[in-house]
Amino acid sequence: MKAKDLIVEKWLNSSPDFKVELADGKIKFIHVFQMLCPGCVYYGIPQTIEVFEKYNSGKFSVLGLHSVFENHEVMNEAALKVFIKEWRLNMPIGIDKKIPDDWMPATMRSYALQGTPSILIIDGKGELRMNYFGHLENEQLFKFLDSLIKENLSAIELKT
Repeated sequence: MKAKDLIVEKWLNSSPDFKVELADGKIKFIHVFQMLCPGCVYYGIPQTIEVFEKYNSGKFSVLGLHSVFENHEVMNEAALKVFIKEWRLNMPIGIDKKIPDDWMPATMRSYALQGTPSILIIDGKGELRMNYFGHLENEQLFKFLDSLIKENLSAIELKT
């Protein structure tokens, strides 16, 4: 299934003109989180930091997407900036676009996400390869990522 564009109000930890190109040859690991979500804080954020440290490279991008569907009044951009600084998050983090008069933000709705934490993995051709709600054990996740990287590298080699 083709991945859908991320619908983001603003990107933090990146240049002002940052944009995610879905079919640019890079694998994208997107951690969808809320800063007041216990599962995100205890499991998702630490795992995303580990994925960033292990995989982030020229052919692999790690991104965060702050997707607020509750407690909107306290999970604003200023609070998110403090959260990013405290957790020392180095990857680009998008703020999922709020839809007027709707509790669910735009990207969360377009991907039919069940909540946070969620993982979206998009391959280099722009195909959605994983839409996972909850915490996936590191061993299972890393095995999937390693196989996807090998597959992606094979596809790149076939092109040249």
